Amino acid sequence: MSRASHRRGRRPDCSSSLFRHRLLSAPHPKQGAMSSSVVRGRGALLLSLLCTGALGFLPCCCHGAAAEAPGYVTVSADSFTPASTCSAPDPGVAPPQRNGTSAVLRLTHRHGPCAPARTSSLAAPSVADMLRADQRRAEYILRRASGRGAGAPQLASAAEATVPSNWGYDIGTLNYVVTASLGTPAVAQTLEVDTGSDLSWVQCKPCAAPACYSQKDPLFDPAQSSSYAAVPCGGSACAGLGLYASGCSAAQCGYVVSYGDGSNTTGVYSSDTLTLTASDAVQGFLFGCGHAQSGLFQGIDGLLGLGRMEQSLVQQTVGTYGGVFSYCLPTKPSTTGYLTLGGPPSAGFSTTQLLPSSSVPTYYIVMLTGISVGGQQLSVPPSVLAGGTVVDTGTVVTRLPPTAYAALRTAFRSGMDSYGYPSAPPTGILDTCYNFAGYGTVTLPNVALTFSSGATVTLGADGILSFGCLAFASSDSGDGGMAILGNVQQRSFEVRIDGTSVGFKPGSC
Repeated sequence: MSRASHRRGRRPDCSSSLFRHRLLSAPHPKQGAMSSSVVRGRGALLLSLLCTGALGFLPCCCHGAAAEAPGYVTVSADSFTPASTCSAPDPGVAPPQRNGTSAVLRLTHRHGPCAPARTSSLAAPSVADMLRADQRRAEYILRRASGRGAGAPQLASAAEATVPSNWGYDIGTLNYVVTASLGTPAVAQTLEVDTGSDLSWVQCKPCAAPACYSQKDPLFDPAQSSSYAAVPCGGSACAGLGLYASGCSAAQCGYVVSYGDGSNTTGVYSSDTLTLTASDAVQGFLFGCGHAQSGLFQGIDGLLGLGRMEQSLVQQTVGTYGGVFSYCLPTKPSTTGYLTLGGPPSAGFSTTQLLPSSSVPTYYIVMLTGISVGGQQLSVPPSVLAGGTVVDTGTVVTRLPPTAYAALRTAFRSGMDSYGYPSAPPTGILDTCYNFAGYGTVTLPNVALTFSSGATVTLGADGILSFGCLAFASSDSGDGGMAILGNVQQRSFEVRIDGTSVGFKPGSC
């Protein structure tokens, strides 16, 4: 057995046939040849002692059942490899109704096997490019998110609509998309879902390259929609654009949006019918008809803003859906999730308070109060986490204040050292990476995040590791500054947001 296997906490794989063969057939190191029956007898005794922990090893899977130390989770190493086939129902089959849902939309990985047939065939960016874009977005959010202020909107009633969503690589980050339709007749649009944005937009005709980027679907043509109208200058909708306003041209209201990764869009602020499902449509939906875009949008048709300001889909439909929405981000490209508007709360949520913010009213902010690794609470002073945490679907990797991240990294490395996994070089901003080549299973220390009111989110393996690395990074905001809960850590949870709270329900997609 290797020296690494004897490290404290390192569990030999007793279910391995090679392990059993070597253990049952190897002679004692201080004796010469002996009969095979004696060898097998002593080997069987040693195997029994190992598997009962009598020799100081952690319990092992001597009868084929996985076991790990308390506070750890063991998964197949193959689970980190993307599947080539969709494990969800046929995309043409409508997702089942959910808890009073009037409509359900699929949410899938942008380029995975569950994606719609019309999705982009453009190559995904490299991991390094994706992480660089993610870092720009995180830095942008952290620069803006520095204050608190007015309260959130009050809830209205009761209806609900759910839209499916999928991961999107082409925008430079591991974001998620849904398919909705715009105009009359309705034209399908693949839209990135973003809780950190308010104004929704699509690319519109006329728009020739390079002003508009390449997308798989045809550009939306407002001239072909009988329900389309440009928002006039001087109207209340134009006056309410605030920081998104971009003057007027030919009596039409202009808009502009700049994103944290350096991308931007500009065009005519418009209204038209947004069809979420066959039975759910938003009349007079306000959006940007984009005539000039630049940056990392390649492949998608536009963006669906779910932020807290009046331009977002959530606030435009507050009279119908009560300002309530939820989403479940799939763990892998081969699975699907959903986006839901409205609907009553259900059992199983851990809920924390939604904090107001006057300086950055777009963002959904909660208070992270603690972190545990391997079942042990980290010693992080409350002041380190006092700046709040933005819940963001557009950021990939969770950002923590430096002291909190350092404590997490140290505890996680210690837990992984117990199993002897070889380290791998850093990947961009991810500095705690491992090489799992040749391993059948991987055992990880659990990571749990605790928020105010005691809401605890215990992450699965897909929420702990990404690209073979610990999927957390240190923020540039300093201790006491803002943190960001990225989409890797939100995967498989239904995240429900209303005017006062954010809830997390595990194992929802």
